[in-house]
Amino acid sequence: QVQLVESGGGLVQPGGSLRLSCAASGLTISNYAMNWYRQGPGEERESVAGITSTGAFTNYANSVRGRFTISRDAAKNTLYLQMNSLNPDGTAVYYCNVYAYSADHWGQGTQVTVSS
Repeated sequence: QVQLVESGGGLVQPGGSLRLSCAASGLTISNYAMNWYRQGPGEERESVAGITSTGAFTNYANSVRGRFTISRDAAKNTLYLQMNSLNPDGTAVYYCNVYAYSADHWGQGTQVTVSS
């Protein structure tokens, strides 16, 4: 079965950086497009970034473009989200996502809090 486990969240000051990880099992991530989403307090889930199976194309929400970078390590079967220049709008639970085996799969989420 597919399992996605996010990690790397925490408390950071505005302007700081974090790298989130999503460790996958039950599938080889290099065969699928992968995505990061986030949901802030009292807000709807928002798409943040995506990467194609080959890694040839990436896309980002306008609010994070230029500050966040999505990537993957095929050898570790892990998806990453490097977040730089964080601001309080980045406070949210971050989830990784993949559509595989005819279903959407989600991790449990990792909390990011940006506060001084």
